[in-house]
Amino acid sequence: MSELSSVFNHSVIITIFVFVMMLLIDYINVFTKGKMKKTVKGGKERQYLTASFLGATPGCLGAFMNVSFYVHGLLSFGAIVGGMIATSGDEAFVMLTLFPKKALFLFALLFILGIAGAWISDKIASRLKIIPCSECQLQKVHDTDKKHYFQPSILKNFPLLSPIRYGLILFFVFIILLNLSGVWGPQSWNLNEPARIILIFLSSVAVFISATVSEHYLKDHIWGHIVKKHIWKVFLWTFFAMLFITIGLRYWNLEEFIMSNMGWILIISAIVGLIPESGPHMIFVMMYANGLVPFSILLTSSIVQDGHGMLPLLSYTIKDSVLIKLFNLIFALIIGISLYALGL
Repeated sequence: MSELSSVFNHSVIITIFVFVMMLLIDYINVFTKGKMKKTVKGGKERQYLTASFLGATPGCLGAFMNVSFYVHGLLSFGAIVGGMIATSGDEAFVMLTLFPKKALFLFALLFILGIAGAWISDKIASRLKIIPCSECQLQKVHDTDKKHYFQPSILKNFPLLSPIRYGLILFFVFIILLNLSGVWGPQSWNLNEPARIILIFLSSVAVFISATVSEHYLKDHIWGHIVKKHIWKVFLWTFFAMLFITIGLRYWNLEEFIMSNMGWILIISAIVGLIPESGPHMIFVMMYANGLVPFSILLTSSIVQDGHGMLPLLSYTIKDSVLIKLFNLIFALIIGISLYALGL
């Protein structure tokens, strides 16, 4: 029971970290509305840089933007492949929580690999005469709206605020109080392990954003998108991945099995990455966080998987989606097996 309670508490803490980071990314993203298309237009080198940069940003927004650019003819086939190589889905937020320095290194490496993969993919696509989708018209994919999102004057309506706004504010105030009192949450104030300080700071940011954004932004972006579509999945996948590893290490001799089948684990991580959904990749993130698998396996999985960034494209062109995933799988296996052979 104590193990289950520990896994649950850690899962809740990770999910809160992830939620606030997703909230910040979405909040900051609105500043670039309408400007990104001007950045993308240009030569292929600019496309490679832009697509890989967007892919390397945590979460699904960058991948969705890449898909939107691709179906509107603003990205080449190689550029969208590179963007998906660089994308690691919502698991990126979890990695930033569990091992931030190594996560940032991973994102930087994925960015570089995305640029290289984009160039190589366009060369191969040209030889194989792969023609990108040219007739797709992408419907709105969680795009930013034109309404002003920062509306602190909305607090003048107190106490007639919406239940969603009250719920979010009270939840994060409660989290802050629990952490300050030491009743729940990370227990250390040590600056070398600043999880408690960071959680209080991020919770305070969440209170500020929840209290000052427009009702539209609150309902559509925060509640309708982040909470209803993402965060509950993050919690469930995190909880069951941590539970699987905890039980496996104690009762199933999981560590010995992984060590004796590491090559197969690498192949499996690549195959699981083909699933167009955030979550399945979490098991390899947790394995890496617990020191069970080397960096090469985490990288292999990260290259192939792209969260649910591919789902919008699947609605418009299955052929291109399959080809992009195939290119990502080949790149991942070549790079992953090479690094694993080098002992990384």
